[in-house]
Amino acid sequence: MKIMDFLNRDAVTADLQAEDKEEAIKELVDLLAKAGALKDKDKLVKILLSREALGSTGIGQGVGIPHGKCDGVKELTAAFALSPKGVNFDSLDGEPVHIFFLLVAPQDSAGPHLKALARISRLLKDKPFRDSLRQCKDEKSILRLIEDEDTKRH
Repeated sequence: MKIMDFLNRDAVTADLQAEDKEEAIKELVDLLAKAGALKDKDKLVKILLSREALGSTGIGQGVGIPHGKCDGVKELTAAFALSPKGVNFDSLDGEPVHIFFLLVAPQDSAGPHLKALARISRLLKDKPFRDSLRQCKDEKSILRLIEDEDTKRH
């Protein structure tokens, strides 16, 4: 499974404006909604915030992977955002998050959801890749970089 198999190309931004965790989640959900990938924004925001209450999806090293299952999506889908300022996301290492992947799966899809999380985590463990992502100034360069990385690491 490659990231480009589930990343919605129309739900990518290089300029997340959020100041805190809740704003970041709402902004990421907005990206998917504007791309036509989900029906009920408010419901998804509640699901994601409930998931965050169990433990932060800020996994450290400037990375956040908020995720959840929602019957408002037909297939596994993701949004991507870069936050130039960084967001306090209660990360495991206490660092602000600059790189966000929002992953949303239909209620009944445990397998693909877990594979996608593993794929994202594996790519983002690579410091040079994270550093390159953070240098991206627009959506095209983000997509190109993720596609290149996807191709290099099957």
